[in-house]
Amino acid sequence: MARPAHPTDWQQRGFVRALGLYAILGTVICIVTILIADFVVPDHDWVADTISDLGAGRYEWIVDIGLYAFAGALTAISLMAAHVHLGRWSWSLGSAGFALLGYIVFLVGARNEYGDKDFDGTEIHIYLVYALALLMALLPWAMRPGLALVSPFYPRAMVAISLVWIVAAPIFRLLPDDVDGAYERFLGLIMVALVAVMARALTLGRRL
Repeated sequence: MARPAHPTDWQQRGFVRALGLYAILGTVICIVTILIADFVVPDHDWVADTISDLGAGRYEWIVDIGLYAFAGALTAISLMAAHVHLGRWSWSLGSAGFALLGYIVFLVGARNEYGDKDFDGTEIHIYLVYALALLMALLPWAMRPGLALVSPFYPRAMVAISLVWIVAAPIFRLLPDDVDGAYERFLGLIMVALVAVMARALTLGRRL
């Protein structure tokens, strides 16, 4: 039996580049669908109403598409990190953590229990949010040592993203309902920043 051919370097670069492009595309799709829903959903106030409120009712499919696309973007980052692999055990845990984060975002969209005022069955949304918040705080630190091999900028970016998240995320629970929608979108931008930085760094890291 003939041995399978090893992938060439250009094939590996193309694979990582394609994942990086999708990570950015999936993030853009998520942002665009939320903006569309902000205008389409009747009587929606993006300052006072959360993204969860957009994910219920007649137009829930719009935000669901965006959440699924962003879940795919996080999974793409996980695959990139596993393929490039710039570290040891912490990097491996971080790679798996991005896959878990993507699964959590997917569940948030798939469960359809947020914002619908329906309390039948088991409500897991709050637990998903807590798990997401914890991963967002820890993942940048797991990836930080490996990213130092790419450029000194990326470890600093990871520290900044984590610290901003750690300070900002708990405030969301303390805000009044008339402004928490806008603040939730700010937290979403921190997640966008993490994906963008990781996609760029791992694309460059493949050249090492």
